Amino acid sequence: MFKNIFSGRKKFIYPIIGLIIFSLIPLFVHSPYYLDLFIMMIINAVLGMMFIMGLRVGLINMGIIAFWGIGAYASALLATKYNVNVWLCLPIAALITGIFALALGAILMRSQSSGLAFVMLSIVIGMVFNVAIGSLSFLGGWNGIPNIPPPNSIKLPFLAPIEFVSKVPFFYLGLLIFVIIILISYAFYASSIGRAWRAIGMSPRLAESTGVDLFKYKLLAFVLSASLCGLIGAFYAHYQAYLLPDYFSMWQNIYVQIYVILGGPAFAFLGPIVGAGVMTFFPEFIRNAREFAPVFTGAVLVLLIMFLPEGLLGLGRYRGNVTRGIAKLSSILERKARRA
Repeated sequence: MFKNIFSGRKKFIYPIIGLIIFSLIPLFVHSPYYLDLFIMMIINAVLGMMFIMGLRVGLINMGIIAFWGIGAYASALLATKYNVNVWLCLPIAALITGIFALALGAILMRSQSSGLAFVMLSIVIGMVFNVAIGSLSFLGGWNGIPNIPPPNSIKLPFLAPIEFVSKVPFFYLGLLIFVIIILISYAFYASSIGRAWRAIGMSPRLAESTGVDLFKYKLLAFVLSASLCGLIGAFYAHYQAYLLPDYFSMWQNIYVQIYVILGGPAFAFLGPIVGAGVMTFFPEFIRNAREFAPVFTGAVLVLLIMFLPEGLLGLGRYRGNVTRGIAKLSSILERKARRA
């Protein structure tokens, strides 16, 4: 019994250590520019995680950036036009995004199809979202929404108030939201809902034959992933303090797919973190050749699909297969040498 308890706890040790190390970054990185990259890495990782959540039930959501944008614009409008407290804007924006996702999901998945039709419809949503936003004057049009306020200061007993006037407090706020999103996602994955999702991902027909309601569980995954995208979108709006429709272009949807494929689709949390880390920081090393960024992105995507379908985190499996193959080959050669 004690062995099972400790083995269960052991899997949380490395994530906790990684979280502690990551939380120490502002102590060593003082450049606002690089802190901004770390904050964007957190946002990108969340988007990748939410894409995988849909992927677990067979939903290839190519319009996930639209829900990120809905959360961002909802929170920005609440704060700028209705003077709602920013701390209330964050959960309300997630709720509004979930409502939009519920309405869209009910339409997209009414036929219980998650194949080509769903992919094409989600692509359309991803393509027209920024155009639709830019065409609506009450959302600022193509000029966007300026002067989005930061979160109100946090007053803690015996400590100085935490003011959101620099990158450091935003870094920790983003990290806190990141942890909350992971905990919510993990709670669903570890529950009976998560088991139903896994069954649907392995074989929808078999899952349905055992009593799993495909429409209900797929819709739940779709709405939950959209809501959490809306939450991180709301954080993004108050962090940037300015929103433009161009921030939510179709290219951003493609980047989300790359984060997932690069890290590894089989790894619900660590895969997007690795993929977002690489794709957030690596382009900065070639920023003098930004005109080649689309070419580089396309080449990376093709090479990943061809040679690393399990992503960078799948290299361990390849290494294990190679090691076993070499060991097997050496044993065969040894037997042949002995016979000779």
